Amino acid sequence: MSTGSDTRTDGETAARPPLVAEAHDTGLDAAVAAARRVIAALLLAGDRSDADMSCVAKQLHAVADHLEEHAPAREERLVDMWNGEGVTRHDPVTGPENALAPPLKLYGRDDGAIEGTVTLGLPYQGPPGHVHGGISALLLDHTLGVANHWGGPSGMTAELTLRYHRPTPLFEPLTVTGRQVHVDGAKIRTVGTISAGGQDCVSAEGLFIAKHLARPR
Repeated sequence: MSTGSDTRTDGETAARPPLVAEAHDTGLDAAVAAARRVIAALLLAGDRSDADMSCVAKQLHAVADHLEEHAPAREERLVDMWNGEGVTRHDPVTGPENALAPPLKLYGRDDGAIEGTVTLGLPYQGPPGHVHGGISALLLDHTLGVANHWGGPSGMTAELTLRYHRPTPLFEPLTVTGRQVHVDGAKIRTVGTISAGGQDCVSAEGLFIAKHLARPR
C-alpha cells in the first residue's frame, strides 16, 4: 500500500537512506504485511460478499489464538520493542511490525526537510473515497517528529495545528513532508504537509518540547 524512493524529485541527486526501518520479506514483517492485506480485503469484500465470513472469522481466531499462545509477557515485549531501532519498527505510521501502519517510508533531504510517498486504501477512509482527517493528523504528527530527529533536536508533541485545504484522496500517491523551522531552548517548531497531484491537502504546524519518556527496561 505504500511506495518510496531514495531519489529526489527537486533536483537533488544524492541518495539518502530511509529514516525509518526497512521491512523484511520474512518473519514478523511478512506476517504483518499479510495482516494488512486481510484488513483491506475484509473492507473490500463487505458484508454482502459471497465469502464465508463465519469460516474467515474462525480461521482468524485460530491465528490469534496461536499468536497469543506463543507471545511473551507484555512487559517483556515492551522492553524488546524499545531495544535497538525502537519506535521505527512498531509505530502506527512507519512501523513494518504494525498492521495499522500503511506503512509510510520517509527520507531525509539535503535541505533539512524530510519527505515520503504513500498510497492509502479503504482502511484509512473517512469521507467517501478520501482519507479520514484523523489519519492525516496521525501521519503529520509522526512525520514532524521524524523531521525533528533529522533536522536538529527532537522531543514530544505539545501542540499540533492542522489546516485541511481540500479532501485528501484515497488510492492516489500522497507526498508527506516535514521540516524543523525554529528552536528556542526546549521549544521546537516544525511544519509539514500532505499533498496530492502537486496540491496541498493538509498542512500542519507543531510545537514540540525537548523531552523524552524513559524506555522500558
